[in-house]
Amino acid sequence: MKNNWAHASKQYLLHPYTLALIVLFIKIIAFRTVIFHNRSVLQIVLLEYPIWALMMTLIIVLFKKRTWLAVWIFNAVLSALFIVILYYTRYFSTLPSYYDVKQIYQSHSVGGTVALLGTPYDYLFFLDVILILPLIKYFTKDRQSLYFKGARKGLLAFTCIGVITTSLAFRQPLIDVSYFAKENGYLQTQIVQLYERSFGIALATKEKLIDADLEKLKGNDYVPFNEHNTFGVAKNRNVFVIQVESLQNFVIKRDINGQEITPNLNKLLEDSAYFNNVYQQIGAGNTSDAEWIMHTGLYPEGMDPTVNLLKDMEIASLPRMLSAEGYGTATFHADDITYWSRDQLYPALGFGHIYTAEDIPDQEPIGFGPADEVTFRYAETQIQSLLQQYNRVYANIVTLTSHTPFKMPEEYEYLDLPENFKDTYVGNYLQSIRYTDRQIGQFVANLKKLGLYENSVILVYGDHSGLHGKPVTKEDEVLLEGLLGHPYNLKDRFIVPVLFAAPGIFDNEKIEHLGGQTDLMPTLMNLLGIEPTSQLIGHNLFQYEHNLLGMRYYLPGGSYISDHTMYIAPSAQQPASLLTRETMKKAKFTNRSQKNINNTLSILQYSDQLRREKSVSKRKPH
Repeated sequence: MKNNWAHASKQYLLHPYTLALIVLFIKIIAFRTVIFHNRSVLQIVLLEYPIWALMMTLIIVLFKKRTWLAVWIFNAVLSALFIVILYYTRYFSTLPSYYDVKQIYQSHSVGGTVALLGTPYDYLFFLDVILILPLIKYFTKDRQSLYFKGARKGLLAFTCIGVITTSLAFRQPLIDVSYFAKENGYLQTQIVQLYERSFGIALATKEKLIDADLEKLKGNDYVPFNEHNTFGVAKNRNVFVIQVESLQNFVIKRDINGQEITPNLNKLLEDSAYFNNVYQQIGAGNTSDAEWIMHTGLYPEGMDPTVNLLKDMEIASLPRMLSAEGYGTATFHADDITYWSRDQLYPALGFGHIYTAEDIPDQEPIGFGPADEVTFRYAETQIQSLLQQYNRVYANIVTLTSHTPFKMPEEYEYLDLPENFKDTYVGNYLQSIRYTDRQIGQFVANLKKLGLYENSVILVYGDHSGLHGKPVTKEDEVLLEGLLGHPYNLKDRFIVPVLFAAPGIFDNEKIEHLGGQTDLMPTLMNLLGIEPTSQLIGHNLFQYEHNLLGMRYYLPGGSYISDHTMYIAPSAQQPASLLTRETMKKAKFTNRSQKNINNTLSILQYSDQLRREKSVSKRKPH
């Protein structure tokens, strides 16, 4: 009897199915260790491993004839997926959802950056595919099949565990994807996200907040929109919004090697109100999310690029509100209109005229599109044409050249950089920003020649940081510390410059209180003296000194930025922390901190509700 039991145990233990499961288990351990810095055997055994094992076992049960090939393909795909997740996490500092992975076809925009993210060790994820599984098959007695009766028992066991862990995951709030995946398993997280997105129950609340409630949550006393000091001071002016790719605030009024990095923006400050404490608030959609925020005054979706939710929608937006006031509205972006679904975004926002790669000449290519010079010159000709049709024009111009990896042709490198900056990521970034700054300066000069400048408002702002993630090496950090005078930190990374240039109205004004990208649309509308026809989450930066900003992507969901502190919610790799915003040093948690956490969640939830309310209108088919 003992010999029979020992023989059976050995047979099961050395069966190729068991060996394949062991190999998969080791792979999952590596995945959890690299992505989450988590080596908890209990979490791996009960949370992460069972569903992956279930998938492999199901393949074994279904593919009885070509089982080895099916399992080999499964492991190869899994290895590729783990590397995609690893690279994504290194660049964006957050875990990708299935939404992000399915956008991989759009990776041409960061193709040059991908090469900076990997190490040779990453490809150890393929070790089982190219070596271990073939060896198991070769040395298995009589080329034994992976399938046997025990596989059905494994299928049942893994199914039961998977159902239980996924059910438990549904009972917890999904605020941050990375932290949720660490605590509940990666695949369970995707299932919960898919369910919440399909049924629209993610973070929205049914609680109605009026503008006074929102201002109270931010720490302000509410003042009616048309009673603000700046209401209508720029009424009936043309509006030019320039969204600058990867523009961070630290380059403004900064010199390197005796040269201004942004001399033209610095010159524009003379006629501007300059906000130097405005934080990016984008989600997974990056540049397209910045366009969304600018034109709706709402937060982006966060975990999913907002453009993915806008098919055939009509959104209450800045272009629609300006169109009702007689403006001709146009947007210019020299990229393929299907990239990040701008073929859905721009019609949803109601732009009257849309100019993309199909219209803007494909000349002087830099990176993955025509140089910004080409876009600005094309925009100038169309603006003149639009002014023959409309009394006033709203033009939204999105730059492209200063996009990662920032490598500029030598003839466009206008900065004479110190030797230690040359051919570095930071050095390339500064060169690309300097190039775009020159094109903005030329655009402003041409507006003056056309007689448009004096009767215009020009809003210039950065869409998001450019220097972040693994491409910023230790060498780059040393260069940045020398340039900034302190170690490069999250504040340097997240603050984008905001300039409202309005000749005759502003005279080199600098405003330092806290703002976010959600505040840009209401601030602009107040200057124009146009009251929003739908509710906005942001507010007029000229009127309100206090603010409370949520961030749900580049910081873990639930994080906030307040007047004095920055709260970083717990993530897959780090516990929660509170920093003093001025010094970026650790601060103590207080009752006020918890109140800010709750208030931030209320604001984010209400923004989601407003977005869904604004998205109920469907465009009629042509």
